[in-house]
Amino acid sequence: QVQLVESGGGLVQAGGSLRLSCVASGSISSIDAMGWYRQAPGKQRELVANIASSTDYADSVKGRFTISRDNAKNTVYLQMNSLKPEDTAVYYCNMKLKRSLITYVYWGQGTQVTVSS
Repeated sequence: QVQLVESGGGLVQAGGSLRLSCVASGSISSIDAMGWYRQAPGKQRELVANIASSTDYADSVKGRFTISRDNAKNTVYLQMNSLKPEDTAVYYCNMKLKRSLITYVYWGQGTQVTVSS
């Protein structure tokens, strides 16, 4: 079994910062990519940032958010600076594993980020 556990969410004022962490445990090998998605009320889940051989960011967070990964700890981080009320959402950790040419996708339980104006 593979488990992803997020932490670091909370309530912050606009302009503030938060750092999300996601620790992966279980039968893990050949991590293809790790990333963060978010889902605001009434909206679809969207990609925030992804890290594999390179990093990708949603246009709305470029220059404000930074994704990083500690392979030794099977952990991915999301440093969020200059937060805006529109960043309010549940943030989900995502991991893609490759086994025998098949890609498996795993999700964390989500962590709430609320940015007040």
